[in-house]
Amino acid sequence: MNWTLEVVPVPVTDLDRAKEFYADKVGFKVDLDDEVAPGMRIIQLTPPGSRCSIAMLSGMPQAPGAGSMEPGSLHGLQLCVTDIEAARAELVDRGVAASRIQHVGATGWEDGKGETWNSFLTFADPDGNTWVVQEAPSELSER
Repeated sequence: MNWTLEVVPVPVTDLDRAKEFYADKVGFKVDLDDEVAPGMRIIQLTPPGSRCSIAMLSGMPQAPGAGSMEPGSLHGLQLCVTDIEAARAELVDRGVAASRIQHVGATGWEDGKGETWNSFLTFADPDGNTWVVQEAPSELSER
């Protein structure tokens, strides 16, 4: 049996501001922006090339046992790209405050690219939810 991760909820305070950030600045595709019932809205966006989407909700009841997350409390979601320098340039050009590129070295985090699977940058959405971007090889056989 396959278990696929399809949707990750991202807690935000302002759906329209978050939609603009993720669509216009980060470059995610808007899959859905709909009021599914009176007062219940869902916006779903997908990173280019991904099967997994993010969803931002308002007015929706919590799933049993799901608990709730405060806006800005989601940290460390990870995206992978094949060219971290190009990804950083694209984010910065779109107005995202992306960190410098770093890698894990002998003394901890060090500036610049590392070897395969060891180049990272970070950014945050307007609510403070944080993302990690990692450079990954284009061929899975390199893993």
